Amino acid sequence: MKMNKILFPTDFSHCGDAAMRLATAIAKDFGSTIVIVHVEEPPTSYGGGEMYYGMMEPSLDEVKKMLYEVRPTDPAVPCMHRLVSGDPPSAILRLAEEEQVDLIVMGTHGRTGLLHLLMGSNAETIVRKAKCPVLTFRQPDKVAD
Repeated sequence: MKMNKILFPTDFSHCGDAAMRLATAIAKDFGSTIVIVHVEEPPTSYGGGEMYYGMMEPSLDEVKKMLYEVRPTDPAVPCMHRLVSGDPPSAILRLAEEEQVDLIVMGTHGRTGLLHLLMGSNAETIVRKAKCPVLTFRQPDKVAD
């Protein structure tokens, strides 16, 4: 199996942390480059100048800084960063084709019920429409002792 490029979308949430470890391990095994992408959504998507996480939207410079801080967990794995804009699933799918990636590895929030109905699932849309394999990883819920 050929695996030159792996696309890793990030929304800077912690659900992607474990997925990055997985993407790094796969990239190391196959000698792949990880393309790390963040999709900047148009400001009107959620209105009011706030992201759906309830925080004020960072400036473009802050977003770029956060993006370049996302790195493979093994510094020997090569990576490149891309900042694109638009609807996240559409932008990720478009970049996957442009970069001719062989695999998309992404974390998923695992929303269910009303939250899933209201916000949808970017991961679900990408899995259904991608022309390459997609590996999603949902970080397990913490178990209380």
